[in-house]
Amino acid sequence: MKNENNQTTGMLYAIFAYFMWGIFPLYWKLIHSVSSFEILAHRIFWSFIFMIFLLVFSKKLKLFFTSLKKLIQSPRNLLFLLIASILVSMNWVLYIWSVNHGHIIETSLGYYINPLITILLGIVFLKEKLNPWQVVAIVLAFSGVVLLTFEFGQIPWIALTLAFTFAFYGLIKKYIKLDAMVGLTIETMFVAPIALIYLITLKVNDSISFGTGSLMTTLLLLGTGIATALPLLCFAEAGKRISLTMIGFFQYISPTITLVIGIFVFKENFSQAQLTSFLFIWAALIIFSLAETKFMTKFLHKGKPIHVGK
Repeated sequence: MKNENNQTTGMLYAIFAYFMWGIFPLYWKLIHSVSSFEILAHRIFWSFIFMIFLLVFSKKLKLFFTSLKKLIQSPRNLLFLLIASILVSMNWVLYIWSVNHGHIIETSLGYYINPLITILLGIVFLKEKLNPWQVVAIVLAFSGVVLLTFEFGQIPWIALTLAFTFAFYGLIKKYIKLDAMVGLTIETMFVAPIALIYLITLKVNDSISFGTGSLMTTLLLLGTGIATALPLLCFAEAGKRISLTMIGFFQYISPTITLVIGIFVFKENFSQAQLTSFLFIWAALIIFSLAETKFMTKFLHKGKPIHVGK
C-alpha cells in the first residue's frame, strides 16, 4: 500500500510539473522583447534566491550545507550535478529563444521526442524493464514522432537539442540521491554567479530590461525564479518515486499543451499529418497508462492465457 501511495504521489508531481512546463510559452511571450540570454540569467539567479528562501522556510539550510560538504567529498557526484546544471541551462535558453522566435511547434516536437530518449536511457543505463503493452505504446509513440519529423521536412535541430539535453538531465537526477530542494539549490548555485555577472554587465552597458522597462516586465522577470523552480522541484520529487520510463510518458503532457497553445493561441500552422501524429502519441500514452494498472499487470503476469477455438 505504501509503495502504491508513493507511486501515486510521484505521478501527481509529474503531472503538475509537465502542466506548468506546457503553459510556459504564454509566460515567455509576455516578455518576448527581452533577449533570451537575459531571461535565462534572470531564471537562474532568481531561482537560486527563491530556493534559498525555501530552504530557510522549510528549515533545510543545515541539510543544504551537509549535502554540499558530501558532494565536495565526492568529485563524481559534484561533476554530475555540474553537468546537470549546464544541460538544463542550455535547454532553458534554447526553449525561450525558440518560443519567442516563432518555433513553438518545433519545441513541441522536441518534447514529444524527449520521452522516447528518456525511455531509451532508462533501459540502457538503469536496466528498466517494459511489459508487452508498454512496448506497443512505445512503437505507437515512435510512429507518431517519425511522422512529425517527416512532416517538419528537415533535421529539427532545435527539437533534437531540447530532447537530448532534458533527457540526460533527467537521467543524472536519477543517479544523484539528494533532497529535491537541496539538489535544485546546488544546481542553480553552480551557474548563479555567471548569471549575476552577465546581468551586471548588461546594467553597466545600459542594455538591461530589468528595472528599466515597464513594471510588468520587471515583475515577470522577477517571477521567472518561481516559475522555473516549482516545476523542477515537482520533477525531482516525481523522479524519486516513479521509474524513468513512466516519467518519459508523462512528458507528453507538456508538448501537447504547448502544441495546442501554438495552434489556437499563436495561430501556427497545423497540418493533417501533424494531427495524425498527435493521435498516435495520445493512443500510446493511454496504452502506457493502462499498462501500469493492477488489471493489466494481473492480466500480463498472473492471468490465465486466453484460448481461441477448441
